[in-house]
Amino acid sequence: MQLFSVVKKLYKLILKSFLGSFVFTFFIVIFVLLMQFLWVYVDDLVGKGLSFKIIMELFFHASVTFVPMALPLAILLASIMSFGDLGEHYELVAIKASGISVWTAMRPLFIFSVMLSGLAFIFSNSINPVATLKFKTLLFDVRRQKLAFDIKEGVFYKDIEDYVIYVDKKGEDGSTIYGVKIYDHTDHQGNNKIMVADSGVMSLSPNQRSIIFTLYNGCNYTEDNSNKENYKVKRPFERMSFREEQIKFSLASFDLTRSSEDMYKSYQAMMNIHQLSTALDSLERHYDTRQEDFSRGFERRLANYVAIGSSPLTVSSSDTNSQLSTTNCQLEWPLIEHLDPAVRTRVLEIASGTARTAKDNVAFNKQDLEAQHLNINRHKKEWHKKFTLSFACIIFFLIGAPLGTIIRKGGLGLPVVVSVLFFVIYYIISTVAERTAEYGDLNMFLGVWLSSLIILPVGLFLTIKATKN
Repeated sequence: MQLFSVVKKLYKLILKSFLGSFVFTFFIVIFVLLMQFLWVYVDDLVGKGLSFKIIMELFFHASVTFVPMALPLAILLASIMSFGDLGEHYELVAIKASGISVWTAMRPLFIFSVMLSGLAFIFSNSINPVATLKFKTLLFDVRRQKLAFDIKEGVFYKDIEDYVIYVDKKGEDGSTIYGVKIYDHTDHQGNNKIMVADSGVMSLSPNQRSIIFTLYNGCNYTEDNSNKENYKVKRPFERMSFREEQIKFSLASFDLTRSSEDMYKSYQAMMNIHQLSTALDSLERHYDTRQEDFSRGFERRLANYVAIGSSPLTVSSSDTNSQLSTTNCQLEWPLIEHLDPAVRTRVLEIASGTARTAKDNVAFNKQDLEAQHLNINRHKKEWHKKFTLSFACIIFFLIGAPLGTIIRKGGLGLPVVVSVLFFVIYYIISTVAERTAEYGDLNMFLGVWLSSLIILPVGLFLTIKATKN
């Protein structure tokens, strides 16, 4: 009874230590991955006038998609930190001295890791596809979004639809402009409308949906080419001077346009297991049908080529009536040197044309079948990866917990180095093997599970080593 009470308190201590480290390291890893994402796409985000809501929505969906990578690493790091801290403060020695084995101390965290792996599977199958769909769609919209309205000195600005604006110089306040030229292309007939002004002021409309140019001391130049018949002879031209004139430009084209999520729903990363299984069945049946149709069609087309090329041809020999004949597509060709030059040239042209057509047809169909096979392999890879996340959670606990008892170091020093080392090895093996399997050079099951099959024996060895000491 007393031992049970001790074990119960020990379990509470270990779970409390692990959960604190796990939550802390999990969000640290998510933050690091988010900063990496920001570094990669910073050029697509800066200077586009994106609202705070859009940026936070993009970051949130991106963070959710990083969970499959962050979760195993957080379990590994938290396990090493928890048991390393116990070893560093000699609490692990006290646990062994009281008759409690290391495996008994690991048991609650192992059960927790198994439960977490189940939640990881549910997340990978249900939540991650939806988050990936929303993230990819929003990222596509953000990347195609125009830069915010910002006219540079001495540069033709073309981001406002049907207008080109040139500013020779801008004032220190950023709104006063000098040497303004505005080319109006709204009628799509070239540079037939031009507005020139000595100076002006840029300002936003009260609803901030338009930008207003108030121009001073300028002219409007208009060339009327509506009369196409007499345009080259008369060339009517108008010039109108002004002291002050306002022109308004709509900023609607700078608003973020949200695309429909349907455009990405067919991608394998946006599907759950049931959808992937259904898609795989359809893709494989279509692939098999495509192969059979190509084989039958190629034989039929080849027979047609032979039939076309076997039309009667006169040959130069002692028998002037001898001809090329065909019976059931089996040709009786005389030696080519016995043909007269004109017939020989035609025979060679037909043969070379037939060979080129057949070669092009084979190359096209080969490329098409390879693309279909690659698509099938990518669906298979995503299907298997729904399970690898769950399995990785258990594997990394089996590595982290015994490793912590061996190195006996807590904190964020050595545990971080060891964790990152193991995770990088796992990630590199996984990436290379998956890419190899995608292109058919490795069995798909082996390609997706190879990293787990390599790391698992390491975890079992470390667990046995730690529990025996």
